[in-house]
Amino acid sequence: MASALAATSAHAAKPTQQPAEGFRFQILTADDSTVTRRIAEDLYKRLVPIFSPFRTELAQRRRMLYVAIGPAALREVASRRCDCVVISAFTSSQVYRAIMAQAAYGGASPVASTAVYAEPAPTDQLRLATLLYRRPVRVGAILGAGTAFLRPALEADKVAVLEGGNDDDINRLLNQIAQTDVLLALPDSAIYSTESIRNILLSTYRHKQGVIGFSGDMVKAGALATTYSEIEDIDAQVAEIASAYVAGGELAAPQFPRYFRTIVNEGVARSLDLRVDKEVRSFAHLPPASQP
Repeated sequence: MASALAATSAHAAKPTQQPAEGFRFQILTADDSTVTRRIAEDLYKRLVPIFSPFRTELAQRRRMLYVAIGPAALREVASRRCDCVVISAFTSSQVYRAIMAQAAYGGASPVASTAVYAEPAPTDQLRLATLLYRRPVRVGAILGAGTAFLRPALEADKVAVLEGGNDDDINRLLNQIAQTDVLLALPDSAIYSTESIRNILLSTYRHKQGVIGFSGDMVKAGALATTYSEIEDIDAQVAEIASAYVAGGELAAPQFPRYFRTIVNEGVARSLDLRVDKEVRSFAHLPPASQP
């Protein structure tokens, strides 16, 4: 592991077995990039006040809580045989579920784990679509094996769901949902790859369909809009999960980001005859400290 921000130090360092000094958490990272350091330093400031009230002798009897930043750090800690708890952040739902399933199969998974997924919450994305079109919209989604777990929730929201995979003709699948107003894109590598995204955006553009993407980069490439979370939004949610765990001993279930902002591709919106108003641009849910 390239670096870790331990609870006993504000500097990057590999995890150690040194005795806890008042609290028991470590922030694990797999690289030392500027973005990763920003994530870790912000998280450290948020977590220290949560764990510091514990006296040393009590802390040493408490289970270690790891916050794994990104897939590589999660994969490393999930492979350990430890009496520990893991909160995953900045990893997609597909990758998180795959890593934890593999760890459980190998018999080395942590005692408990949860996550704040990297991608937007589908419910927020659907609400954004309704705001953009100013009416109920027909939404389609194509799921691969990694996102199939979302099907019941999406169908409950009246989304037309198709299942696809690496061997499926993406154009055939897109033609099957050509009558919908919006394609809800979800980060599943079996459907959305570097090679397929351009084709998907071109096809939906020809069908006059808007694409609600799953990242700001996808919106810049031609998707209509997306909600997205800043580093501080995800970190705030991680800290809330850790605080609840420390207070009551219960670890929340894996969840999508609850704090988000909105980005819209104004050119694509104009081509779809959509007027982007203040309500769309201000569609957001910010952490309490970030509220205007």
